[in-house]
Amino acid sequence: MSLKDRHEAFHEKHPRAPSRRGRPRSEAAERAIVEGVLHLLEEGAAIGDLTIERIARTAGVGKATIYRRWAGRDELLVDVLASLEPPLAEPEGETVRDVLVACLETIRQRALTKRSSAVLRMALTQAQQHPQLAKKYHDTVVGPRRALLRQVIERGVAAGEIRADLEVELLMELFAGPMLSRAVLHDWAPLDEDLSAQIVDAVLEGVRPRAR
Repeated sequence: MSLKDRHEAFHEKHPRAPSRRGRPRSEAAERAIVEGVLHLLEEGAAIGDLTIERIARTAGVGKATIYRRWAGRDELLVDVLASLEPPLAEPEGETVRDVLVACLETIRQRALTKRSSAVLRMALTQAQQHPQLAKKYHDTVVGPRRALLRQVIERGVAAGEIRADLEVELLMELFAGPMLSRAVLHDWAPLDEDLSAQIVDAVLEGVRPRAR
């Protein structure tokens, strides 16, 4: 075997790791930072008091470690709040009704997680005092989920399962609003296993195409 052949055989058995540009990201540091923010929020810290310096001290990292990963506090807070949400995925179902139930069930399941429910409830209430943060959160987290729900409702309209004379935005609020109210505003209210189906069936009863 020639030297060239041996060289090629060696690299086939020991492929070279892809080169990385910049400083490697430390998952442990990122987890510590996210957990630090969650801890502060759980302790009742106001969003306005969450400085990068305070977060770094709580997480046990330097401020530079945070700034290497996030441009500023708002970007960090949005990522922390997004981490409490389940991964965005198109819900499955044989009918539009089934898919709508699956959409609401995602909200219900998140609300059952006491930590995420409590933190989100407090943070979203305070976010109204921080318009830029509220907008970043809406664009990053809420917007894609609303777009998914919109697609499902538009599919229902196209299939003749939902009236076409109602605004899609209104229909989105009719379906998601009751579950969000129960999950965010009224955390003491029960979240029964069939609640998603109850809401969808009740709303569908009122928004089905009218018989001629």
